[in-house]
Amino acid sequence: MSTLVLDAQALYLELLKGVRAMWRPGTRLVGVASGGVWLAERLQQDMSLPERPGVISSSMHRDDYSRRGMTAAAQTQIAFDVNEAHILLLDDVLYTGRTIRAVINELFDFGRPASVMLAVLVDRGGRELPIQADFCAARVALPASQSLALARSEAGVFSFNVEAR
Repeated sequence: MSTLVLDAQALYLELLKGVRAMWRPGTRLVGVASGGVWLAERLQQDMSLPERPGVISSSMHRDDYSRRGMTAAAQTQIAFDVNEAHILLLDDVLYTGRTIRAVINELFDFGRPASVMLAVLVDRGGRELPIQADFCAARVALPASQSLALARSEAGVFSFNVEAR
């Protein structure tokens, strides 16, 4: 059995390049709680952006809300006008697409953006909905029995956790 080894720091640098290439005036960063928020915060710093990124939670719009309930994830905090903004959603891992569907529903509760783009660190396939990232730093295949999540140390260093579901 092989062990998946992903260099989260190197993948972040690829994400930074991809986001810089996608960037246009009026773009606003919004991170999906929690890994996407960490990425958005780091991007804001590394790109010297003056505005703090938004934080968006999928909790209230999940199709499995009755089973999961409220999670411990951060609550949505968007301090800018979403109307007519170009939103760049950031997430750590794209899998089924259900989190992104829920996040887009949550985003539209705040207004009607001009456009919404999605950048992710890792696309692991396994989509259940027709959602894809505009940019992903890596594509990996994992069995459905495993989960992949971004971790961040107190020093701000990224790594990945692969665990059995």
